Amino acid sequence: MRDRLQLARWTRGAICAASVLFVSVRLTAASLPGSIFAPYSTPASEEKKLSIFVLLIAAVIFSGVSSLLVYALVRFRSRPHDTAEPPQVFGSMQIELSWTIIPILIIVVLFLGTARVLFSVQDAPRPANALDVIVVGHQFWWEFRYPQYNVVTANELHVPVSSKAEPRETFLKLTSADVMHSFWVPKLGGKTDLLPNRVNEMWFDPQEPGLYVGQCAQFCGAQHAKMLLRVYVDTPDKFQQWIAEQQKSQAEIANAHLTMASMPNAGNQNSAGGNPPNTQATNGETMAQSADISDAVTPQNGQLVFEREACISCHTVQGTVANGRYGPDLTHLMSRATLAAGAVENTPGNLEAWIKDPAQFKPGCLMPAMHLTDRENQQMTAYLLTLK
Repeated sequence: MRDRLQLARWTRGAICAASVLFVSVRLTAASLPGSIFAPYSTPASEEKKLSIFVLLIAAVIFSGVSSLLVYALVRFRSRPHDTAEPPQVFGSMQIELSWTIIPILIIVVLFLGTARVLFSVQDAPRPANALDVIVVGHQFWWEFRYPQYNVVTANELHVPVSSKAEPRETFLKLTSADVMHSFWVPKLGGKTDLLPNRVNEMWFDPQEPGLYVGQCAQFCGAQHAKMLLRVYVDTPDKFQQWIAEQQKSQAEIANAHLTMASMPNAGNQNSAGGNPPNTQATNGETMAQSADISDAVTPQNGQLVFEREACISCHTVQGTVANGRYGPDLTHLMSRATLAAGAVENTPGNLEAWIKDPAQFKPGCLMPAMHLTDRENQQMTAYLLTLK
């Protein structure tokens, strides 16, 4: 009788401790930036429910096995005056049926629950107003293309919020330009692999505006850990405003500034003369200007340095001669909050240091140091700061 009471107390204590631990882990995890326990889209919510369901089944199994183990240890422990051999039982049909049928039933339940979620998420119908985004993984950065708007950006994905009144899902087509990557934003949906020569798909419907963080979830090389990912969920008006800004070439932005500067009482912002940054010059003008780059730290001189170096072979700046595809599109570089796929904040100081030696922030990244002079670094930084 004492043994049974003691066993009951131990079992209740173990269950209480496990419950407290489970609740503490859930509350702590839900407050983390990359937690699956705080979903903000339908796919993430479905995956959370399935995870909790599987976790509860595993907890029941763990509790049952642990209770039986504790019972066996207490009930059949060695006692000082026990000298006789305990009864020997060879075979039990009831026990063998139990440990065969119960696991089969558990597996069937888990299979059916998983299949339901898979089909509900992967076979969801695509609405006519859905946003299409092509995601291309590179070592070690993300490329985002918006075919409906003719917009290309990098590392920071902007999508509209989806509400019951105005539902708007985002459908992603994912592929890789080099090795295997994996797109994962835990609060918006489960991870999906990006494979060369293959297109995978996923979708989500973010239900609250804000910033959601993620990263590559598949080891892809030396800087896999710094292939970070930022998803900005904007209100419909703010998203359309962002799209409108991204659709502008830098020549349009520069011409708009030039027009404003030429208006009466606009000041002497354009007193230096010459072409504004990012305007397309003729070959003769480019050669004449590039032959005489002054020491002044100006965006014009910085653009000439940028176009003279190998930068234009890797990067694109719309409205200029830079049309590279190997590195991120820099047309609206300063509209992004971070550099190097989230490795550092996008500030003038970090930008100049990144140009000077990218390896100091991201060792093993594929962008080489150009070995420019300090003045050339300053000039190029001044130019890149105009790419808004």
